[in-house]
Amino acid sequence: MFKDKILLITGGTGSFGNAVLKRFLNSDIKEIRIFSRDEKKQHDMREKSHNEKLKFYLGDVRDYNSIKSAMMGVDYVFHAAALKQVPSCEFYPMEAVKTNILGTENVLNAAISQGVKKAICLSTDKAVYPINAMGVSKAMMEKIMVAKSRTSGKTILVGTRYGNVMASRGSVIPLFHDQIMKNLPMTVTDPMMTRFMMTLEDAVELVLFAFINGKSGDIFVQKAPASTIGELAEAMKIIYKYEREINVIGARHAEKLYETLLTKEELMAAEDLGDFFRIAADNRDLNYNKYFTEGKGSIANIEDYNSHNTIKLTQEELLALLVRIGYTGKKPNSDI
Repeated sequence: MFKDKILLITGGTGSFGNAVLKRFLNSDIKEIRIFSRDEKKQHDMREKSHNEKLKFYLGDVRDYNSIKSAMMGVDYVFHAAALKQVPSCEFYPMEAVKTNILGTENVLNAAISQGVKKAICLSTDKAVYPINAMGVSKAMMEKIMVAKSRTSGKTILVGTRYGNVMASRGSVIPLFHDQIMKNLPMTVTDPMMTRFMMTLEDAVELVLFAFINGKSGDIFVQKAPASTIGELAEAMKIIYKYEREINVIGARHAEKLYETLLTKEELMAAEDLGDFFRIAADNRDLNYNKYFTEGKGSIANIEDYNSHNTIKLTQEELLALLVRIGYTGKKPNSDI
């Protein structure tokens, strides 16, 4: 499906972009364009890959002209550019608005104007019942995608929503690893917090499933197991045979006890596709009578899909998953 096609990834120097490169760079794809604002990360990626299929475009999704220029001739877009850190977005919410909301509008407008065939927008569980600026901005990103899908013509716009991506930049697992390597106490916000556990490969699979199966305005969610943060920290201690204590420091700014991937309202209307859920766009028009006379049933007995009520990973499963993503217990200058 990507043979002789051009793919553009916004925010392509991040964890997701690198996972896509690992999957596709040596395939029969014609070209992968990396669009981002960090020239150092682009340089590092260029030096690491040494592949003529890989092209770099310096720009910012906040600047419509820069993203529009990069999309000339592009077949498909994976929109991963975002401000993702909860505390920084909480302190600077307008920066989240500029990148996650206005930046998304720029990306989608550019994709439509340049005749892109399909654009996939990456969202997060924090967009569901949002209590922080990052989640609110991502929720608005989803709304913008769905709204534009109604008038996007031949450009198909699809969304994906996923939970915590294990070992992605800024996530807690690399923090635990760094603390262990430096022989520091491990810090846990709240050991009873739960988070969905997905690998980068899972995130790519979700985007590809949405790419293949999505109709304009759809949002796809991948079913995922979860773990408490306390159990995750203990698993890292077991892998690295680490004896130091775990310090509970309390929740950070605007952190949730658990994350939700589907609201009960969405779950009532979602299509269960086995390993995935599909949330179709509500394409009723602005005839308000429909909203008063045409309902969709009761939600009284439906529970949302969250990291507290999903399948919990056992300690053995969690350990195996950590080893699979590269946390093998080896320390610097160690053959163990």
